[in-house]
Amino acid sequence: MLLSEQEILRRQKRDDLIKMGIEPYPAEAYPVNAYADDISKNYENRKIDYKSVSMAGRLMGFRIMGSAAFAEFQDSTGRIQLYFRRDDLCPGEDKTLYNTVFKKLLDIGDIIGVKGFVFTTQTGEISVHVQEFTLLNKALRPLPIVKRDEDGKVHDGFTDPELRYRQRYVDLIVNPEVRDIFVKRARIISTMRSYFDTRGWLEVETPVLQSIHGGAAARPFTTHHNALDMGLYLRIATELHLKRLIVGGFEGVYEFGKLFRNEGMDRTHNPEFTTVELYVAYQDYLWMMEMTEQLLEKVALAVNGTTKAHFGAVELDFAGPYPRLSITDAILQYTGLNVDTLDEAAIRAQCREWGMEVDESMGKGKLIDEIFGEKVEANIIQPTFIIDHPVEMSPLTKKHRSKPGMVERFELFVNGKEIANAYSELNDPIEQKARFEDQLKLKERGDDEAMEMDEDFIRSLEYGMPPASGIGIGIDRLTMMLTNNASIQEVIFFPQMRPEKKVELAKDADYLAAGVPAVWIPALQKLNIHTIEQLKSANPNKVFNDLGGIRKKLKIEEKMPSLEMVKDWTTA
Repeated sequence: MLLSEQEILRRQKRDDLIKMGIEPYPAEAYPVNAYADDISKNYENRKIDYKSVSMAGRLMGFRIMGSAAFAEFQDSTGRIQLYFRRDDLCPGEDKTLYNTVFKKLLDIGDIIGVKGFVFTTQTGEISVHVQEFTLLNKALRPLPIVKRDEDGKVHDGFTDPELRYRQRYVDLIVNPEVRDIFVKRARIISTMRSYFDTRGWLEVETPVLQSIHGGAAARPFTTHHNALDMGLYLRIATELHLKRLIVGGFEGVYEFGKLFRNEGMDRTHNPEFTTVELYVAYQDYLWMMEMTEQLLEKVALAVNGTTKAHFGAVELDFAGPYPRLSITDAILQYTGLNVDTLDEAAIRAQCREWGMEVDESMGKGKLIDEIFGEKVEANIIQPTFIIDHPVEMSPLTKKHRSKPGMVERFELFVNGKEIANAYSELNDPIEQKARFEDQLKLKERGDDEAMEMDEDFIRSLEYGMPPASGIGIGIDRLTMMLTNNASIQEVIFFPQMRPEKKVELAKDADYLAAGVPAVWIPALQKLNIHTIEQLKSANPNKVFNDLGGIRKKLKIEEKMPSLEMVKDWTTA
């Protein structure tokens, strides 16, 4: 294990605490009766309530001034200043708790409990005068230091996306604004849940492992069940199981859950993502559009206090009603191409003329969908319903009541991205089976996103499913729009990432090849230089000085190498 100088020092401090009889990781519960945000907001009006506070959180900075010190303290709600005074902490002769434990053995990042009272400093800053503190956790890794000026601007921040997403726990500690994103995400979900529950719709759970993947056009992840000795899929949608519950007699059901699609990753796609799907009996897609407008207006108000949300330079407005535009009219409006009058071959030819990648496996419906994605969707900024899609692209949707070849479906687009997808649900089992058979033909043509035949779902429809409408809403993308984040990785706690590259420790032969005599290899390793990259990036003067000290500890009788020799070792 490679340890930095700071990590080695913190481990030594941990050992020193233990030798002093102080447990660095105590088991006892610590009482908490006050929080930083509550104190900051209410102290001036309720000073009497803060004469005795007990708080727990993380040290984020120190200013030690001899027998007194200030520290920045962060709990789950925010930050507040602490004031420490040696004689308050150590009223007797023994000043070890302040002089040694506090000043020498505590570090930024350590978690402590404090008891004391709230007061206002001469500069007007609300602070906690600490009369007692307890170490609750000794942090063994240093936090990145994020500097903020008087205007709140960040300098030297923890901003590398690779590190932030991989070490989200550090991101949440040092970047408070990240915490706010996930608080708003939780509020989106809780507002939706409340809206659904007040209407009597039931929250349910359906299987993640499925023997047939269905409910969407997407490539699935596969896995294997050892006990049953059978292949399974991670679900790509919750639709077909939720509709079975409508067959079973529930009038409205919904599910928040993870879906999994084995496809590409970019700023708006993660292979594991969160949706809510809702199905309501005796309704259609026209009713669902009105419900969606009401729902998202409430969500926007709950998250930001207004129906408006800033996304980059754009101001989005989630107040309804939203414009409604058929997919073919949208294509005509933004490209001048009337796909209603063209057959599959003509549409494919036009796609190729535009330089789009299309092939013979794509039917007319999929070609129309590709044109919309390539040429149209980026132009749709304000919330807009794209309605009435081709039947080929909507195998689970009821045929349009007045437009041949189309189905009663809408997709909600915001800022060029699909946020929701909804139908008047197909409930004719004969028609549904024929649609599945059409999907199998597309699969035979090479469309690996086409749906499988689900015989049990057909059987459920044969028992009778009432007219119904259903919708799926992407929680991740909606959160992006409402929190002004252009990357889906910003709104998922732990986005999918490639495995970390493991550091390869240098072998003796590697040190020798770098010019290090064998006798000095153990010394360098003791100095925590375990890779040639570390050696080449080391300060030769520091290495030379440190070797002098470690030479005595290891009892190396060899004459010290010259500074010039050490410089040769560290030369890139």
